[in-house]
Amino acid sequence: MTDSPGFIVWIEGLPGAGKSTLAQSLAKELRARGRKVEVLDGDEVRQMFSPELGFSRKDREMHARRVSYVANRLARNGVASLVSMVTPYETSRQAARGVAEVPFHEVWLKCAPEVLRQRDPKGLYRRTAEGSISRLSGVDDPFEEPLNPDLTVDTTVSSVADCTALILRILSAGELAA
Repeated sequence: MTDSPGFIVWIEGLPGAGKSTLAQSLAKELRARGRKVEVLDGDEVRQMFSPELGFSRKDREMHARRVSYVANRLARNGVASLVSMVTPYETSRQAARGVAEVPFHEVWLKCAPEVLRQRDPKGLYRRTAEGSISRLSGVDDPFEEPLNPDLTVDTTVSSVADCTALILRILSAGELAA
């Protein structure tokens, strides 16, 4: 492994947009290049960092603050921190960027609603339609479109490989060149 400076790639989007899949693909590519990598998947880390939190705006913002703190600590120690979280509020995204002491890259995964409902890997859209769950971002809870992401990718038409390559191109201009 190289002793390279760390950075944060914050991958956001609605449920089913491909955040976790993209983070894992990017992690594999970065590890192949000798980088130390940690993936902080919003659903997974919620179980450890924020099990007491619900899905109110206040709780979602607290969860994002906790994840951004850990991502920054890892990145300060040379780890490529890949965060994959819905992150529905611009205030949370700006707060994450604001605490970063390392290069921070915000990646928004757009996806057509009909494709999200079709993919529905966790059954969230189906269960929301049935009324068994509520507060799903972009359905019956807000999702604020990011104002200034560093990269926007439409996963309706872009493959995981294409999205990974786009992010690597951004990183090659800075962090991977270091």
